[in-house]
Amino acid sequence: MTIKELPRGERPRERLLARGAGFLSDAEILAVILGTGHADSGDTAVDLARRMLKGFGDGAHAPGTLRRLAEASPEELRGFRGVGSAKAAAIIAAVELGKRIGSDRLEGPSIRGPGDVADIVGPDMATLDREHFRVLLLNAKNTVTAIEDVTIGGLDSSMVHPREVFKSPIRRSAAAVILVHNHPSGDPTPSPQDVKVTRRLIRAGNLLGIEVLDHVIIGDGRHCSLRGRGMNWDVEDG
Repeated sequence: MTIKELPRGERPRERLLARGAGFLSDAEILAVILGTGHADSGDTAVDLARRMLKGFGDGAHAPGTLRRLAEASPEELRGFRGVGSAKAAAIIAAVELGKRIGSDRLEGPSIRGPGDVADIVGPDMATLDREHFRVLLLNAKNTVTAIEDVTIGGLDSSMVHPREVFKSPIRRSAAAVILVHNHPSGDPTPSPQDVKVTRRLIRAGNLLGIEVLDHVIIGDGRHCSLRGRGMNWDVEDG
């Protein structure tokens, strides 16, 4: 059955217009962006969307699937049967539009110190039951232009890789970044691993020309700035 053969109340585009995007599944939202399926295989747009989401996860509903789809290159998108340059471009454009809207919403006063960072991310991150590592992107005026999730889980060098941390700052031409993660225990005291990861990312930022201004750890009603704590920020010699 093609989408046109479905009752109008079950078609993704019509449901979106009638009830709002919030009533659509991830696959249905993606299907609206794709527009059409793949005639040769008989896939509808929804079928194609489900196939793509499954291809970017460890199963149809794997956590992080949408993020991996959003980070996919044009070549990766075109690797799916039924996705050509037009569909790949539509997906990339939709992702970028969402990011720009998010950046406009987040843009605010310049960051003057770690307290400003804690005010922005603390209310959310202090309640998380696992460690979340995020990066704040700043422009030349030290204004936050975006906040990106990097990883969820224990903070170690294998998970917090410079490639993942600086991917978005490079793409968005950020002037500087601030690293931030939470301690679910509520105690923001940095661990030796926190310091090790920070030094590695400072070195990477120096090579890329994107300064790491600070690493702020969020606890329960408290925060800790590694730079403010006196950590040596000159790590050129490792």
